Amino acid sequence: MFKRILLWAGMNIAVIAVITIILKITGLDTAISGGRGYGPMLLACAVVGFAGSIISLLMSKSLVKRTMGVHIIESPQSEFEAWYVNIVKRQAEMLGINTPEIGIFDSPEPNAFATGASRNNSLVAISTGLMSVMNKDEIEAVVGHEMAHVANGDMVTMALLQGVLNTFVVFFSRIIAEVVASRGNSEGNATSSGVYFITTLVLQVVFGFLAQIIASWFSRHREFRADAGGAKLTSNQQMANALDALRRRPEMNQDLPGEFAAFGFTGSIRNLFSTHPPLEKRIEALLAADQRG
Repeated sequence: MFKRILLWAGMNIAVIAVITIILKITGLDTAISGGRGYGPMLLACAVVGFAGSIISLLMSKSLVKRTMGVHIIESPQSEFEAWYVNIVKRQAEMLGINTPEIGIFDSPEPNAFATGASRNNSLVAISTGLMSVMNKDEIEAVVGHEMAHVANGDMVTMALLQGVLNTFVVFFSRIIAEVVASRGNSEGNATSSGVYFITTLVLQVVFGFLAQIIASWFSRHREFRADAGGAKLTSNQQMANALDALRRRPEMNQDLPGEFAAFGFTGSIRNLFSTHPPLEKRIEALLAADQRG
């Protein structure tokens, strides 16, 4: 846990440092508060909005390896590892992408994830908990789901979407805060800078929640697409069986943090902030596609 906190703190320090350097070099450090017009202000907000998501994307593989203790299989040491590596390689060939790094991480929860900076520079990993509760057909479908995420470029897409959302959260919160502060100052109710600062913080929280709802909705859409991709690599029934295996173990359905969430599910999955659709709906979509086929 302490190691994860240190890595999280280190990444945030890096993000702040990068933002500060870019704003200073480009001369946009004075534009963030709107002093130079809305055009430069939007550019400055874009630097703030995209820096975190892009750095997280670029660091995703190394970060997840360290925080989750992922064992990368370089030379299979067991029959299962050999089978697992062969499945990933075969699916990568079918999808026309480079074989990702292949890993296993120690966790009692049945889970898996895909991450990486691009479709040809990725990592796919499954948990020991997944290995203990699923048969090989189900695991193959889970791997197919993750490989579909890689082939679809979901990690990059979500990072870019988050960058756009972050940009407009920062931008609109400052525009509205500027209006509120100017009115408060003209009426003599508060100093302009104090009102601006407080209003900006409040609006960033409010707009941040709205942005998360949009990002979560888009993520749920991508999950259906990844299910369909996994089904093409295996079968609709095989993919549905894997999801059903998770549905039978609701106490184990936990989301992985941030962009590493790929096959986890939470008890609050039906709410607006869920990154994954309900398992029942995903299974229904697969079986309906199977019947149409």
